[in-house]
Amino acid sequence: MKKPIYTFDVSLVIPVYNEVESLPLLHKKITQVMTENDYSWEVIYIDDGSDDGSTHWLEDLSEHDEHVVVAIQRRNFGKAVALTTGFALTRGRFIATLDSDLQDEPNEIPRLFAELEDGYDIVTGWKETRKDPLSKRIPSKIANGFTSLMTGLRLNDMNSGLKAYRANCAKSLRLYGDLHRYVPVIAYLNGYKVSELPVVHHERRFGHSKYGPGRLIRGGLDLITVLFLSKFSTRPLHLFGPLGGALFGIGLFINLVLALEWLGGDRGLHERPLLTLGVLLTLMGLQLLTMGLIAELVVSFMQRQDNPLNTLRDVYRYDDETIAVIHQPSAKPEKAEPQPHA
Repeated sequence: MKKPIYTFDVSLVIPVYNEVESLPLLHKKITQVMTENDYSWEVIYIDDGSDDGSTHWLEDLSEHDEHVVVAIQRRNFGKAVALTTGFALTRGRFIATLDSDLQDEPNEIPRLFAELEDGYDIVTGWKETRKDPLSKRIPSKIANGFTSLMTGLRLNDMNSGLKAYRANCAKSLRLYGDLHRYVPVIAYLNGYKVSELPVVHHERRFGHSKYGPGRLIRGGLDLITVLFLSKFSTRPLHLFGPLGGALFGIGLFINLVLALEWLGGDRGLHERPLLTLGVLLTLMGLQLLTMGLIAELVVSFMQRQDNPLNTLRDVYRYDDETIAVIHQPSAKPEKAEPQPHA
C-alpha cells in the first residue's frame, strides 16, 4: 500500500483575529523553535476577518518568508471554520495549532509531536497552571468535567488552543459554529487515539479575550450537537425513525380500536379525548418519519457539496508562482481574443 507523501515534517495552523501586536513576537518564536528542532515546516495563518492591520502585516510577511502561507477569509467566520480551512491547506506530516495571542508556548510543540510518535492521533495541551481570570477558569473547569462525564473522554482541558495532530486526523475534521471546543471529543468518537500533556500557559500581553460570558451556554448546546452528530450525522433516520414509528404505531392502534367501537354502534367518539390523542400521535409519527427522510436527503447533498476552502478570499505563498487566488470579487474577467474565421 502506498504511503502519503508530505512536503513538510510540520505544518502549523494559527487562526488570527485582530492580533497585530502579538504576531511579530509569535512568528519570531515559532521560527526559532522550528529551526532549533531542524524541522522542514510551514506556518499557515488564517486571517479570520481582522480589521486592526493584522491582514496587511501577514500579507507583507508572506512576501518575505518562504515558510509562510496566509489565507484570508472573506469575513469573520469563527475559529472553527478557520481551523478547518487551515487543515485543508496543510502539507505536513504532523500538524500543530496554537492561538495567536501569545498565551500558548511554541516551545511545547516538539513535546506534543513526540507524543504523536508514540502512536496517538491527537495530543492536546493541558493548561495545568492557567494564567486566566477566575471568570474563565471556573466555567472552563465545569465544562470540562461535564464533557468528560457525557462522552467518556477523560481530559482536563478540552478547549486548549495548543494541540498536535497526525495529518489524516486533522484533515478528517469538519468544524463549524463553536465545535472547535470539542475537537478531542469529535476525534475520540470517530475512533482516533487522544492524549493530553501539561503545557506552559502565559498571561495575555496584548488585546483582550474574544469570548464573553455566554460561552458556557453555547458550549452546552454544542456538546449536544457533537453527541448527536457522532451517532446520527450520516444516518439521521436512525434517530427520527424509531421514535416516529413508535408514535405512529401507537396512534394507529388507538384509532383502529376506536374505529371498531364506532362500527359496533358507539356514535359518541367525537367527545372522547382518546380520539384526539390517537390522531395527534399518528400525525406526530408521520412528521418525525418525514423529518428523518428529509434529513437523509440533506446529509447526502452536503456530502457531495462539501469544500473546506470555499470561505477563502485569497491564499498567498512565498513563491509567486504558487499563489492561488480562490476568490477575488474585484477582478474582472479578461476578454477573449477574437479568433480568425476559417
